[in-house]
Amino acid sequence: MTNSRITEFSALALARLVRSGELGVVEVFEAFHARVEALNPALNAIVRYDPEAGRARAREAERRLRAGDPAPLLGVPFTVKDSLWVAGQPASQGSHRFEHFRAPQDAFAVARLRAAGGVFLGATNCSEFACKGLTTNPLFGLTRNPYDLDRTPGGSSGGAASAVAAGLGPLALCTDGGGSTRRPASHTGVVGMKPTAGLVPHPVGFAEPVFGNAVVGQMARSVADAVALLDVLAQPSLADPQGLPVPIWSRAEADPERLPRTLRIAFSPRFGLDVPVDPEVAASVEAAVERLAREGFRVERADPVWPESAGEAALMPLQLAGLAALHGEAWQRGEWEADPDVAAQIEAGLRLCGAEVARALFARDALYRVFDEFFSRYDLLVTPTTPCTAWPCTHTAPPTIGGQAVSPRSHAVFTPLVNHCFLSAASVPCGLDRGGLPIGLQIVGPRFADARVLALAGCVEQQCPHDFSRPVSAPVPSTSRGDSP
Repeated sequence: MTNSRITEFSALALARLVRSGELGVVEVFEAFHARVEALNPALNAIVRYDPEAGRARAREAERRLRAGDPAPLLGVPFTVKDSLWVAGQPASQGSHRFEHFRAPQDAFAVARLRAAGGVFLGATNCSEFACKGLTTNPLFGLTRNPYDLDRTPGGSSGGAASAVAAGLGPLALCTDGGGSTRRPASHTGVVGMKPTAGLVPHPVGFAEPVFGNAVVGQMARSVADAVALLDVLAQPSLADPQGLPVPIWSRAEADPERLPRTLRIAFSPRFGLDVPVDPEVAASVEAAVERLAREGFRVERADPVWPESAGEAALMPLQLAGLAALHGEAWQRGEWEADPDVAAQIEAGLRLCGAEVARALFARDALYRVFDEFFSRYDLLVTPTTPCTAWPCTHTAPPTIGGQAVSPRSHAVFTPLVNHCFLSAASVPCGLDRGGLPIGLQIVGPRFADARVLALAGCVEQQCPHDFSRPVSAPVPSTSRGDSP
């Protein structure tokens, strides 16, 4: 079987072929190794990669297979965002501050995926401290979108998204503190899952700036693969302050065929916010919603009713204060050269007072109550994942959306409130714009409705007329790695 054929298989298909003996684990690794060698220099998606260590991991998985190990994802390669720990491996969060750090142990999700038979392939690029919507940093440079190498995959998990979309690995572990899994997934035509806070325990690793918001996200090229990955990771654990004492995840409930057509689905084209959306994005998401309605789902246009001045700006002091608490003193001492945008956030956090942080916490509490009321009337909420498609790498953020000049965070309006209220959400590809760039649809559910969110994502995927399995890249730029714009 050719290497190109092997890398086109889904994670579940690879696991079946390895289990049946039709493919060897080392053979699978070598196929993905060849693809990484061929494509990653232009993408800069994987920033830490050791093929010899990868072969050793593949040989160990092969031994497990021969010994009769029933692990469900035996031999399937996966990548890990550079902000998550892999025991004995460097992990930097894209920052010179941690460029010499080595993880003393696996993050919970990494340990679970390795126990399930996954073969760690390499670390993917992210913005510094995962706090920027463009994947670039002073340590590793810029990551590019496989659909157009002059465009960004978004951030902060842009390396994970670029790697999965380009077929460098079928599965990716990443993080989502304000949309960092869902938005890059939307910009690269892959599935991005943000689990309910606590569903996937995350007790080991770097401290997150916004306590409680960030979760371990999953990326895959299909909903079925995302379900299989979450099935491995969703475990009870009180080691995480938000963890659960008992199992609550049910893989069977993530089956699209079992999703009742009596489900109450709300469609909110602008999330109840006064924000611009590119017409092609709006039309693509609406067409996907219409396909759901034709399949017999009950879909109603409805917006959450937000308190005055609702939005990410009222909550941003939490991130700024968190960055200042974690890195402010070291930044003031000049211990490392930071991304200028991240440095500006740290400085802003140092200027905050306690009352401003408390007001942000009260604002978060008010938003939680809005969602609680909304989900008493609806089972799921559908919105665009992002209001625009991927923008040029030369810009930190899109300067215009829907023909209007916008602020730097306007591309992120549909995702952060979900994190602040600890909800479940997924992005699933639903269309392409006229330039061939992917468009994502976001499905949001109440806490612990993760299986239902993925079941509806599976329905959207089944009905989508577009193929996202073969990104068509622009010519390789002369400076493939690139520097920060």
